[in-house]
Amino acid sequence: MRIRVVKPGELDEGETESWRELRAKSGSPASPFMEPEFTLAVAGVRPGARVAVIEEDGVPAGFFPYEKGPFGHGRAVGLGVSDCQGAVLRPGLRLGARELLRACSLSAWEFDNLEDGQGLFAQDSAEEFASPVIDVGEGYAVYEERLRERSPKFFRTTMAKERKLARQAGEVRFVFDERDPEALRTLMDWKSAQYRRTGRRDRFAQDWISTLVRRLHDTRAPGCSGVLSVLYAADRPVAAHFGLRSRTVLSCWFPAYDTAYAKYSPGLVLHLRMAEAAAAEGIGMLDLGRGAAEYKDALKTGELHVHEGSSTRPGARAALYWLGREPARRAHSYVRSRPRLAGYAQKTLNRIGRLRGE
Repeated sequence: MRIRVVKPGELDEGETESWRELRAKSGSPASPFMEPEFTLAVAGVRPGARVAVIEEDGVPAGFFPYEKGPFGHGRAVGLGVSDCQGAVLRPGLRLGARELLRACSLSAWEFDNLEDGQGLFAQDSAEEFASPVIDVGEGYAVYEERLRERSPKFFRTTMAKERKLARQAGEVRFVFDERDPEALRTLMDWKSAQYRRTGRRDRFAQDWISTLVRRLHDTRAPGCSGVLSVLYAADRPVAAHFGLRSRTVLSCWFPAYDTAYAKYSPGLVLHLRMAEAAAAEGIGMLDLGRGAAEYKDALKTGELHVHEGSSTRPGARAALYWLGREPARRAHSYVRSRPRLAGYAQKTLNRIGRLRGE
């Protein structure tokens, strides 16, 4: 076995095609975050991005995308915004995590959305999280019927709000794949305002994230394409979402809406329209992403699971990584696992958000 490390842009066409073929054989949902196009896009804004190419008998048997930082500390490509992480390996490949990290000159590799079934790193998972999904594999009509049966009041109320929006604000129109960059800027402005309003760090204030999203909006590949969906009322955008799609999965990423229209629940209307359009496009699943939210509970049909943790090699650098990361991670975990504390934390964040707005 031979492992060599390259910059993502140094992969040749044959290697990227091998990556896609290995991924297709994995049996996992076809997440666009696991395709070479996502790693290439991240490499354009994160110079530390690398790919370990694992070869057996001169043939690619695996690919491990990662970002390398100081002291050999590594992280998943796009950590903080990527919703599916891990290595792309040939089934049955005999490879250990420490062997791989050693070849990459990494003392530690951090992940926060490790894909379920990543046996190479499974033992290094510290926590498991649900990632709600909407299954439209049998068509939108089947999903809608099940939603009506499971949550009849929710469905009736949402549909009534859409009709009310049309009566009071103008004709409602939905575009599944909007290419207008101005619509994307509007979404990013709404999302930044939401982050500030809820006391959270504004992701779009980080240049690498805002640039990455704009680049992915222009990416058109079968396994990874940017999709901007917009709900309009009288040709004015009232809700929007930007995510990534493969042939069969739409990874939901950045949803937001104009708060002036909050009483119409435009975000919920948008998600139902997205599910309908996705099913018509041959997409079988919408992955709503890790994290609890009422709208996810209302819309979901099931769950995937992702993991948070870090894989390390024994040594001083790994110990330094542990001291710098693990106490904070455990503190966050402690708060998340206790609803009362989590409620207090959310109230504090909301208070901070109000102070920012004053």
